[in-house]
Amino acid sequence: MPLAELSPKKQLDGFIAKFEPAIAAQTKKVLAAMRKRLPGALELVYDNYNALAIGFAPTERASDVIFSIAAYPKWVSLFLFGGQKLKDPKKLLKGSGSTVRHIVLKGAVTLDDGDVRALMEACLKIADPPLDPKQKHRLIIKSISAKQRPRRS
Repeated sequence: MPLAELSPKKQLDGFIAKFEPAIAAQTKKVLAAMRKRLPGALELVYDNYNALAIGFAPTERASDVIFSIAAYPKWVSLFLFGGQKLKDPKKLLKGSGSTVRHIVLKGAVTLDDGDVRALMEACLKIADPPLDPKQKHRLIIKSISAKQRPRRS
């Protein structure tokens, strides 16, 4: 069956399955934790050249993404959009871009760290538009790059 004919869930499962089992399992756990923490977020999926990125947003617009997780061959990262504006006394946020910062996750458990939770809560407070927890969950495949780096190391 052609990829485009599969449901978004089946497509995402296929994208995740390209990774080493340990990274695939971590991605699934992080994704489940993010879904639980962000009711009402739309999931925007980009199977890009460098990574599999899943954005969490109140709308279908990429510019409204608040968080994303990105799976790479050797790690999974959490990206906080607006992270450059956040107070980060523990220096957890990495990167120097003008709109986003990230944390390399040691597993889904990292999302429960008090300092990471505080950063995520601060990011949610500045999100514009904000998430609507009553919005129906949707998984939207936004793009699939024809050329990709290997997903396994």
